[in-house]
Amino acid sequence: MLKKCFKCGEEKDRSEFYKHPQMGDGLLGKCKECTKNDVTKHRNKNIKRIRQYDLDRAKLPHRRAAQVKMTEKFRRENPLACPAHRKVQRAILAGILKRPTVCSLCGEARAIFGHHRDYRKPLEVTWVCQPCHKQIHKDLRRQAAETVLAEQE
Repeated sequence: MLKKCFKCGEEKDRSEFYKHPQMGDGLLGKCKECTKNDVTKHRNKNIKRIRQYDLDRAKLPHRRAAQVKMTEKFRRENPLACPAHRKVQRAILAGILKRPTVCSLCGEARAIFGHHRDYRKPLEVTWVCQPCHKQIHKDLRRQAAETVLAEQE
């Protein structure tokens, strides 16, 4: 069944609309693509206020508790990660490693982080920006899921 987006005017499948219980048909009137574009524009236009809101929200007790749980879980599941991160930090401070100012993948000048392919080799890092770092981990999770599916067949 199709529904017309009031924003772009295209008729799309109902799965292309977010659920909204207060609407007559239970779906938002604009498609997911238009909604995402509007949210991005709003965030970019009001970035300082939204960043402050995000910082304040992160300080809420239930969010801090959730962050502590996530950190504990990460440390349990990745016992070599924290020592590797500390070694990189010490190496940067000692001048052994130098953090570049641009991402080694996309070339953008952003905040740069060290990505470890192998925590047993703590000083072997790939210097990447946050979006590229997220993409690396997304790809790794996808590959792991594909491996699990292949093993089940």
